Amino acid sequence: MILSLRYSQRGYTLIELFVVVLIVGVIAALAIPRFMQSTAKTKQGEAQLILKQVYEMQRAYRQEMDTYYPSDGSTIVVQPGGDFDRLDVEVMASARYSYSITATRTSFVATAGSKDATGLDDDATLDIWSIDQTGKLTCVSDDATY
Repeated sequence: MILSLRYSQRGYTLIELFVVVLIVGVIAALAIPRFMQSTAKTKQGEAQLILKQVYEMQRAYRQEMDTYYPSDGSTIVVQPGGDFDRLDVEVMASARYSYSITATRTSFVATAGSKDATGLDDDATLDIWSIDQTGKLTCVSDDATY
């Protein structure tokens, strides 16, 4: 009875365990870059939403004042936690981007750029988006591509 009990409790061989670890490693190696890319794309949504809000508020400002803000050609920069006071656009303190608007009486360009030198995913590529008076949202430098 002792002899049959010992043989019925077989375990996994070292080769079987190695094959399982190898398969898990290959799956992880394929999945991690896609996961990083999708998180960076999600982070870009912040810039897109705030720039669209700036666009809408610039249109409303132009309807009321017959000019874009600021109309003298200067550039206004807002860091996270600040706001474009005349446009009522607030940038949350936890924002990943800093924002700027350069405008004349008849046109404007609003830009969102990564606030850190390492971009969205800790590399040297910065993420930069812009929108103009036509409402065209453009990715100037994409930090979510690999």
